Amino acid sequence: MNKILPLLLAALFAGCTTIGPDYQRPAFDLPQDYRAADGWKPAEPADHLPRGDWWRAYGDPVLDDLIARADSANQDLRVALGNYRQARAAAQQARAGFLPEVGLSASAQRSRSAAIQGRSANQSNTTQLGLDASWEADLWGRIGREVEAAGAELQGSAADLASVRLSLQAELVQNYFQLRAADSQRALYARTVAAYERALEVARNRVAAGVATRGDEASALAQLRAAQAQAVDLDLTRTQLANAIAVLVGEPASSFSLAEADWQGAPPATPVGLPSTLLERRPDIAAAERRVAAANARIGVAQAAWFPSLTLNASTGYAGNNFAQWFNASNLVWSFGLSLAQAVYDGGRRDAQIESARGAHDVTVAQYRQTVLGALQEVEDNLSALRLLADEAALREQALAAAREAETLALNRYRAGTASYTEVVTAQTAALDNERSLMQLRGRQFSASALLNKAVGGGWEPSIAVRSARDDTTVNAR
Repeated sequence: MNKILPLLLAALFAGCTTIGPDYQRPAFDLPQDYRAADGWKPAEPADHLPRGDWWRAYGDPVLDDLIARADSANQDLRVALGNYRQARAAAQQARAGFLPEVGLSASAQRSRSAAIQGRSANQSNTTQLGLDASWEADLWGRIGREVEAAGAELQGSAADLASVRLSLQAELVQNYFQLRAADSQRALYARTVAAYERALEVARNRVAAGVATRGDEASALAQLRAAQAQAVDLDLTRTQLANAIAVLVGEPASSFSLAEADWQGAPPATPVGLPSTLLERRPDIAAAERRVAAANARIGVAQAAWFPSLTLNASTGYAGNNFAQWFNASNLVWSFGLSLAQAVYDGGRRDAQIESARGAHDVTVAQYRQTVLGALQEVEDNLSALRLLADEAALREQALAAAREAETLALNRYRAGTASYTEVVTAQTAALDNERSLMQLRGRQFSASALLNKAVGGGWEPSIAVRSARDDTTVNAR
């Protein structure tokens, strides 16, 4: 025992060496600003910044209720939550490697030997109670690297969960406002059909009076039926959007309903000078960066396989012929030992594992940088979309005002007998097309607004304080 103790103490203090490269966040040169907006700052890692209920900026209580329902019942979100729970269990399992494994055993046996050469058979009882323990000293930091990798994977899984939730919210906002745009177009076509019915009546009266041909009546009827057909097509669009929303909120499409509303309005204004740290707050970027850290730690795990492993084993207990003798001092048994294992030759298997770990690390670095590039594109796309769609909306409103005036003038001239019905049809078609295009454009503006909120990680209101997923799931490596 006196010789074993120094070895044990040496093993305990030898765990300060950690094999493998220490993690460094991959470098990435971000632009100083964005083409579509002024006031942006150079990007810095900031996935710890808060995210809030960004959809509340639209001021729609129906949308707020749908988001809440989706958060509690969406199945994709539950899948992500299950994956997070698995990652949390894996991190707990990895941390258990620092602790000894202890087992308790008990046995009782009765045996009888055969009678040989005149000797009578012998019967005996054996009972044992034992406590076994084993512990692997983390001499080279292998266990520490495994814990580091599992902790990074846990944080990545938490970011995945946040990313699924953010994507779900953005998709729901887009579908909701597309449905409201369809509602507005349906209301438009209801008004248009009523106007075309009045125009048809005017044409019929003029034909009956002999001041117009039946061609005018046919043109008016054709225009009316075309508008009614387009209204039916809008019914299909709305039904499909409602069904998509039902899936997002975790409800059967057959039992889901959403009351119609003649929706008007514009998306909330994008503030000038959004900080680029909002981009770094995106959960998909955080998840990609955490997986780089996990892959980096696994290089150390693979490298540690070339170094010797030291395991300490100890056991104690009682043994005797019956249970009553268990706790007699003379029946106490114990053992203590060390085992040291060192790989000498494996045909290149461990070297291949190290090279594979390095390759996996390179993959995660490239994926991280690609994620950042994609995020930059999404921000640029949607900032540009909001700016250009606003310019287009202003022009569409002017075109609609002119088309309505032309429609009114054409109808008045037709009633006065100074214009053909073809002019009326042309003016009415132009007015309808411009108004429907303006409503569709409003829907596109809301979609771009939702996508921009998603692109910057979930809104830009700094007063809303919600801890990020990474803050909630930080795992210490040692």
